[in-house]
Amino acid sequence: MTAPTPDEVGAMPPSDTIATRNGELEYTLSGDGPATIVLLNGAGMTLEGWSALYPGIEQLGRVFAWNRFGVQGSADAPATQDGAAVVASLRELLAGAGLRPPYVLVGHSLGGLHANLFARLHPSEVAAVLFLEATHPRDQDVLEQDGERLKRGLTKVLAQPPREFEANLHAEMAAAAETVDEVAAAGRFPPVPVAVVTGGMDPPKSLLSPEAVQARRERQLALARLSPHGEHVVAQRSGHFPQRSEPDLVLRVLGRLVERAQSAPD
Repeated sequence: MTAPTPDEVGAMPPSDTIATRNGELEYTLSGDGPATIVLLNGAGMTLEGWSALYPGIEQLGRVFAWNRFGVQGSADAPATQDGAAVVASLRELLAGAGLRPPYVLVGHSLGGLHANLFARLHPSEVAAVLFLEATHPRDQDVLEQDGERLKRGLTKVLAQPPREFEANLHAEMAAAAETVDEVAAAGRFPPVPVAVVTGGMDPPKSLLSPEAVQARRERQLALARLSPHGEHVVAQRSGHFPQRSEPDLVLRVLGRLVERAQSAPD
C-alpha cells in the first residue's frame, strides 16, 4: 500500500446516500482489512469529526461512517430520536450497504451510548466495541447539559454552521433519558472485547465540577468492566475528542481491539 499524499491525510472518502424507511441517510464506506468497523458519531457530530483517523483506519478494515437524521446530507431529524431508533436505522443502513455482521462498533460521546444499546440488543452482530470518550448511562451531568451551550461548543469544534447539525443535537439530547432507559432494559452486555479511550484533560469547571469529572472517570472504568476483555486507555493530551487530538493513539487502540476480536473464540 502506498503512503498517502499530504492532501489525502485526514480527508474523508466520498459520501453516498441510501433510502431507508424514515428517509435518506448519508454514509461513507472505504478501506480493506479483516474487520467491518462502524463509526457512531456523538450527538450533532458530522462525518468530518472522524477525518483525522483517515486513511490509517482504512488499513484495519472496511470502515463505515454515517450521518444520522438531522445532520448534513441525511434527511431531517424527528422531534426526538432515541437510541432504539438510531440502532434500527443503522442496521437498515448497514444491510442496504451490503455489510454483514459481526461489526466492530466505535462510539464517540452519545454514540457510545448507542453502541452500548446495539451490543445489548443484537449481541450476535457485534465483534467488539471501542468506547471513545463515550457517554455512560449514569453520566447525568453530561446528559442534562444545556443544549445551547452544546451547540456553541460544537460550532467551535466543527467549524461548521449550526444549521448542519443542531436539529440532530436537539432531537437526540431530548431523548437521552429514554435512551438510558432502553440500555437498562436491553439485557446484559455481551462478552466481547472492549476498549475505552478517555480524554485526560479536564473540561472547564463551567461545564463539569471537579467532583463530576472524578465521578465520570470512574464510570469510564466501569465501561471497560462491561466485558471481561476490557481495556482502558487515557489519552493524556486530549479532551472530549481524542480522535481529533490524538488520532494515532486511537488507531493503535482500535488496531489492538480488531486483533482481539479476530482471535476471540466463536
